[in-house]
Amino acid sequence: MSVAAPTAATASAAAPFLQIQDVVKDFGGGAVAVNHVSIDIAKGEIFALLGSSGCGKTTLLRMLAGFETPTSGRIVLEGRDIAGMAPYDRPFNMMFQSYALFPHLTVFENIAFGLKRDGMPKDQIAARVEAMLKLVQLGKYAQRKPHQLSGGQQQRVALARSLAKSPQMLLLDEPLGALDKKLREETQIELVNIIEGVGVTCVMVTHDQEEAMTMATRIAVMSEGRVLQVGPPSEIYETPATRFVADFIGNVNMMEGTLTKDWPDHVIISCADCTHYVGHGITGTEGMAVSVAVRPEKIELSSTEPAGEHSPHNKVRGTVKDLSYFGSFTVYHLQLASGAVLKVSESNVARHRDEQLTWGDAAWAHWSPTAQVVLTQ
Repeated sequence: MSVAAPTAATASAAAPFLQIQDVVKDFGGGAVAVNHVSIDIAKGEIFALLGSSGCGKTTLLRMLAGFETPTSGRIVLEGRDIAGMAPYDRPFNMMFQSYALFPHLTVFENIAFGLKRDGMPKDQIAARVEAMLKLVQLGKYAQRKPHQLSGGQQQRVALARSLAKSPQMLLLDEPLGALDKKLREETQIELVNIIEGVGVTCVMVTHDQEEAMTMATRIAVMSEGRVLQVGPPSEIYETPATRFVADFIGNVNMMEGTLTKDWPDHVIISCADCTHYVGHGITGTEGMAVSVAVRPEKIELSSTEPAGEHSPHNKVRGTVKDLSYFGSFTVYHLQLASGAVLKVSESNVARHRDEQLTWGDAAWAHWSPTAQVVLTQ
């Protein structure tokens, strides 16, 4: 769930601040890195471009920064097409994964560098740098060199330098990729709070799903140069538009099946190991092939066969093939009759359970009619 403020979320309904209109980047030889991408970004948003390596997200960010020129399409900032504008003329600042700090300069000098290049008076530079140091809580480190700082502190110096010139938009390329997992998780919320405190619009590139879900107001999931879905983190996770999005975001059980009944208020889908009763219609055609996606945390386990309103649907028997204990939750791998494995995640809300399933136990998995997502593409 995103930690972004509600005001940023509601901003998406306003007139777009930045418009990416049918942008293509073709490097030739069949290498189309960005393929007819259109996105509207609202003022004050933290917008994430999410995808695996080679999906086109970094190329799109570089086109926003002016380091690459679109083959076709428009990039419009507040009504002005900036696709042909030089990088140094754009009211953007970009923070790279490596941070690109000058090793021979102090923290103060690194933050002041761009302001000096712009010819700002010394007293104004000092005041601005002090304000940035206070913002990122590094005032007492002003005279240190980058190598004397931790990775998280270097990341905050790079952010302060990026914000010092008051850009209209901040571009982040894998902003936390150089940090270890624990520090990255701690820094995510801190980074969001700083960005929202300044009020700058932000576009970030990441391959880390948790990072995008935690930091972004909205996410664009990309694959092979195309945008597959745009929406708030909860929408991307709970109602994925395609098989790829469902499989890419978080953990999911994907079952292939056939639509056997499609009524306005429910559908029934037959799969190899079970039948699904889904509590809504999909306006499909009976007999068509579909996929059913069920998140592991939406499935319950029991040692006895469950009885319910929609029995015999939405349940399946299997054997505990494996389990992984993660402290706050346990993931069970249930082997089904077909050989398929169903993942089930159960919260460990009690220190000791009366009924504890273990390797080799027979178990029933069951879920509600609202747990599934039916996918046709």
